[in-house]
Amino acid sequence: MAPVINDSSFGSITVEGVVYDHDIIITLEGKVKKRKKKLSKAVYGTSHTISLDEATYVYQEGSKGIIIGSGQYGIAELSVEAANYFLKKDCKVKLLSTPDAIQEWNRVEGKWIALFHITC
Repeated sequence: MAPVINDSSFGSITVEGVVYDHDIIITLEGKVKKRKKKLSKAVYGTSHTISLDEATYVYQEGSKGIIIGSGQYGIAELSVEAANYFLKKDCKVKLLSTPDAIQEWNRVEGKWIALFHITC
């Protein structure tokens, strides 16, 4: 079962009572890992555009979809290449502001992965 996300604020996210002060990904197995923002920063100079390299890193075979928390104010976005990659993998993408993405994560069922940007 997926871990429950309890809360978020600018600069932090709380999962199963543990506070993280960095962006996270959640794997199919429910493991919380630090997001590898450098994969996108190397291409775009910012972590606000999710690159193909980062999409490839986050994706897991068998995922029904990915929920992406695009920041407290919804600033982050998928690159065209990343969006096409998920489409080719038949992996649905739900790109929402982080507060809305958390609500979606806590109610979604099945095999989903997630990426949460916790600032802007």
